[in-house]
Amino acid sequence: MSLFGFEELEANVPDSATDDDFDPTDDLSDVPYSQKGDIYILGNHRVMCGDSTEKTDVKKLIQDDRIDLVFTDPPYNVDYEGTAGKIMNDKMEDNTFYLFLYKAFENMFEHTKPGGAIYVCHADTEGLNFRNAFKNAGYKLAECLIWVKNALVLGRQDYHWRHEPILYGWREGAAHYFVDDRTQDTIWEYNKPKRNEEHPTMKPLELVGKAIANSSRVNEIVLDLFGGSGSTMIASDQLQRRARIMELDERFVDVIVKRYLKYKVSLDDCYLIRNGKEIPLSHINDFQILSL
Repeated sequence: MSLFGFEELEANVPDSATDDDFDPTDDLSDVPYSQKGDIYILGNHRVMCGDSTEKTDVKKLIQDDRIDLVFTDPPYNVDYEGTAGKIMNDKMEDNTFYLFLYKAFENMFEHTKPGGAIYVCHADTEGLNFRNAFKNAGYKLAECLIWVKNALVLGRQDYHWRHEPILYGWREGAAHYFVDDRTQDTIWEYNKPKRNEEHPTMKPLELVGKAIANSSRVNEIVLDLFGGSGSTMIASDQLQRRARIMELDERFVDVIVKRYLKYKVSLDDCYLIRNGKEIPLSHINDFQILSL
């Protein structure tokens, strides 16, 4: 594409992502439709029910693509339990948790192009494990951003938390892309999502969109190996990027797919690959939700 054509394409893209007023409680099911190994094709995006620490799963998701940007939100290892039950892989011994993170970051790094940026949301209480796994997997740790919320999170510690750190860096070997804006700083102030009881680390679309807009271009590929409620995919779609999403919990794979369908209000170009067969989502009763 010519420089003129690229600039014209960029001009038609919004500057930031906007809230889709999504409530995960509407789409959680005790008996999910998704199964391990499922791959959903949702327009320009791919979502897989699989394990972010398994190289074969990650390869099936990404195929031969090279990742331009990683935005991810792994388990915080704080043993949170909400009304939907526990978050998977959220209570491990210290070394086990480090190895879990390292394997996932290693898979991200393998598929990230040189110069590709990465943002990792995490808990300060596990900061050492996150930073060590991040750097030992090969990424350059450049800065730590701080998400300051509009309200504190009640907890058992002396000081209630009102912020979350986000590691920022890139794979070395080429110049990393960053938006032409010298006014940005390390403090990101965004309201918490209104409805995040079911997935308590759910991030606001505006926050995810800021990272995507700052560190990728239109039509580039954004990877999230801990898909959660699907915020990375929705923000990517709004900003005309292509998302590659992995989620281990079958219930939340269902949530991600349904969130996308409700947001797009369409089943066009949406299908499931299961056991080598392509099944249009319009043929699956669990996803006939657009009239709700």
